[in-house]
Amino acid sequence: MNPRIEKICSILDMNKAENIETFELIGSDYFADYVVLASSLGERHTIALLDHLKRGLKPEEQFLYVDESGDWVAIDLGDILIHILTPQYRLKYDLESFLKEVAARKNKE
Repeated sequence: MNPRIEKICSILDMNKAENIETFELIGSDYFADYVVLASSLGERHTIALLDHLKRGLKPEEQFLYVDESGDWVAIDLGDILIHILTPQYRLKYDLESFLKEVAARKNKE
């Protein structure tokens, strides 16, 4: 696995993120090479996980854009996207199904 992805997943895991999933989308028509999804324990935990990632990944990683609310944080590192969602939002938006479909299309080509 990509060492940058491993570090991201490790930080999330150490700080009690749940259901961490990674998607390698290199060669697909998706705009990022990797996507990391994780569930938080709630709104405050979502923001706390963002803070842990900022402390753990800077200065090696450049945070190009962060869109945050209590229910969903999206972090753009250029070739890697990180989504941290409350369980309710993760269930509601079901990003896993979409990303699995993108990965499956890539593998068929």
